Amino acid sequence: MTTAEADVLIVGGGMGGVAAALAALRRGRTVLLTEETDWLGGQLTSQGVPPDEHPWIEQFGATRSYRKLRDAIRDHYRRWYPLTAEALAVADLNPGQGTVSRLCHEPRVAAAVLAAMVGPYVAAGRLAIRYLHRPVAAEADGDRVTSVTFAGPDDELFHARAPYVLDATELGDVLELAGIEHVTGFESAAETGEPSAPAQAQPDNMQAFSWVFAVEHRAGEDHTIDRPDQYGFWREYRPPFWPGPLLGLLSPDPRTLAPVQRTFVPNASSGPVVADQSLGPGDEDLWVFRRIVSRVLFRPGFAASDVTIVNWPMIDYLPGPLIGVSDDERAKHLEGARSQALSMLYWLQTEAPRPDGGTGWAGLRLRPDVMGSADGLAKAPYIRESRRIRARRTIVEHDLSLAVRGERGAVAYPDSVGIGMYRIDLHPSTGGDNYIDVASCPFQIPLGALLPVRVRNVLAAGKNLGTTHITNGCYRLHPVEWNVGEASGALAAYCLENDVEPAQVHEDPAVLERFQKELVADGFELAWPRVRGY
Repeated sequence: MTTAEADVLIVGGGMGGVAAALAALRRGRTVLLTEETDWLGGQLTSQGVPPDEHPWIEQFGATRSYRKLRDAIRDHYRRWYPLTAEALAVADLNPGQGTVSRLCHEPRVAAAVLAAMVGPYVAAGRLAIRYLHRPVAAEADGDRVTSVTFAGPDDELFHARAPYVLDATELGDVLELAGIEHVTGFESAAETGEPSAPAQAQPDNMQAFSWVFAVEHRAGEDHTIDRPDQYGFWREYRPPFWPGPLLGLLSPDPRTLAPVQRTFVPNASSGPVVADQSLGPGDEDLWVFRRIVSRVLFRPGFAASDVTIVNWPMIDYLPGPLIGVSDDERAKHLEGARSQALSMLYWLQTEAPRPDGGTGWAGLRLRPDVMGSADGLAKAPYIRESRRIRARRTIVEHDLSLAVRGERGAVAYPDSVGIGMYRIDLHPSTGGDNYIDVASCPFQIPLGALLPVRVRNVLAAGKNLGTTHITNGCYRLHPVEWNVGEASGALAAYCLENDVEPAQVHEDPAVLERFQKELVADGFELAWPRVRGY
């Protein structure tokens, strides 16, 4: 077994993990970063999901480094793609002209940009990245985690040690392996006091995960895949709260739960696109919703088709969670999600209604190159909910619910280390719940939510911070996860530089103020201007 050491060990190379690494590296620290896939970026890249963001993202509401990421993605298209003169002139270029975000782009482009952002530190020998490594064990000495063991591509073991360990995994794996107090699923209303919480805790009831994919459409060609083995099951599958078969275009409006008939017409002219989720979910036209390549932005003849990401309610996997189950059960659910995704594609190719009265879009073709995979599905499942630390500060629904807080805005946290905004957006769950989609106020990220109640040298650096099942719904999105990770990386570096521990930074107002001033100088926004939620 080989062993490596660094100032900071970051387990998981998703949005939070990369941001944490960059923050620690900017402060002169050495970092060891591990990642289960061969791409950095998590939900933005290997999981194939364009960024879900608030409508003010072009003006404020994110860290400086997150803005650099967004700018670099746009610059990549301007430098290397044959954009039209009109597209080149657009400051806030949206390469896919999707409605989910003002920056819909290919996962592989973001992966290339993130690799470029960390590249100088790799060259300098200050950042080591272990791709294709997953954590399998952790050792602790009292209230400190001393090491984490990883399994590599051939199940060879690798041992890592660091004064600070940041859990940026998609499912909060270090929490489980190291015996760190955490929670899963729904907390009870008796525990949290939240208006949307159930009377009894439901630890096995979690948001669905999804296995997304990218497609284009070649008219006149037939790219129909083989009928998936489980297609019969998925073709008949209908959750009790769903208005029709799950494989279809009829699904609930997330905010009202009223049945809404979606449209799906490949390469239809969409006209001007408005990407503003404060006005509505933007998912009525499924082709345009998560479109990541819009052929009209490129010189004539360059792109024969748009490319769109299928990350829709119809592929939310409901039969079971990935947390708290046996390895065999987990493998069954992962394979089931892949089968569900391919069944949705097969239905689109063979049975989906067309405007001309026919059925099926046989010209739909998977794009493995876009996803960086062999089969066209994302490298990894899209994870919405993680294990969550029992934190020094737990964020609850009534801290930020617009219905509860109104014009007062979200609760102000004196230990703010960043800000974010998204509706409390909970997808249907493994326990049989429909959407919970609640208006929220622009909110802060409290430092106490990154700190476990007991363990002294582990920090949450992703979706595993101290939210509840309910508030996870608005803290799980791209810019917030980035800010959480970046704050944790900065905190670890600050503690090493000043010979203090995270709990001291949190508890001592003078130390906290010095840390917050450092964050502001580094481009963090700790409070919102006066804007109303949605």
